[in-house]
Amino acid sequence: MSSSSTSARPASRVVLLTGPSGSGKSLLAAESRLPVLRLDDFYKEAGDPTLPTVSGSADIDWDHPASWDADTAVAAIVELCATGRTDVPVYELSTSSRTGVATLDIGRTPVFIAEGIFAADVIGRCRELGVLADALCLSRGPVTTFRRRLLRDLRESRKSVPFLLRRGWRLMRAERGIVARQTGLGAHACDKAEALGRLAAAAGRQPADAVRA
Repeated sequence: MSSSSTSARPASRVVLLTGPSGSGKSLLAAESRLPVLRLDDFYKEAGDPTLPTVSGSADIDWDHPASWDADTAVAAIVELCATGRTDVPVYELSTSSRTGVATLDIGRTPVFIAEGIFAADVIGRCRELGVLADALCLSRGPVTTFRRRLLRDLRESRKSVPFLLRRGWRLMRAERGIVARQTGLGAHACDKAEALGRLAAAAGRQPADAVRA
């Protein structure tokens, strides 16, 4: 995959959809009926020596941007914008491992969504590369997000129950700071209704330089 940009307008542009874990990003992306690139599939694998840990704990900090392969994710976004196809890792969250590779084909579309908790970390790069249509931060409030996240993670057996409880409590306390960081990187904080409206505007070929940051 190539991350280089060209002077020509890309065939597609990306809406980066971020927000705290459990805020409803995946459900919103599905409801939009736009093609979706799952940025969670670009997590690093367990055993990677560069994985960060939670301060004062042996737990891997999967909510730290250093646990994620931003370079490969950006390369995939750029290739999708240019060609409509790219290869993406198949990632198993319960084992923190890549189990294969799949081809994502978004066809001919003015925009697609790239969603994940680290989407805000690549806003600047996507803007510089000329592929950014919009950047949104979905937030529902710490208590609601805590409940949704825990029920989802338990249902999907993402990690052990003690780990999920420790992570959930930590993220609930940190949520306002997480949202502030993501908006500080350029994402627009909004609820579900506003997010769907902005996605519809982007799909109507709204120029990226006219979108409110």
